[in-house]
Amino acid sequence: MYDRAADFLEPIDISEHLDKVELYLGQVCQIAGISKMQLDYWTNKAQIPTKGKKQRIYDMDALETVMLIKQAKDKGLNLSAAIEAARTFQANRVPVA
Repeated sequence: MYDRAADFLEPIDISEHLDKVELYLGQVCQIAGISKMQLDYWTNKAQIPTKGKKQRIYDMDALETVMLIKQAKDKGLNLSAAIEAARTFQANRVPVA
């Protein structure tokens, strides 16, 4: 009985649903490998949009920005240059069809 029911199911592409995911500050820090102090500073300096009143909530675009800044910083750029590199990268990216 269960095997037949499973035959009706189809694979799910999780990437199609990631735009609905929202993360709290601590979760973004854990994923990006940075401290809460860094994330707070970067959010303000790079003007990364967040939601939430009492606690910042980041969407996937904001997470990507944070991770691109981290990548640029790890490659030796200062914060201002890292923010600019992240923005340029995102602006020049070819949209996925």
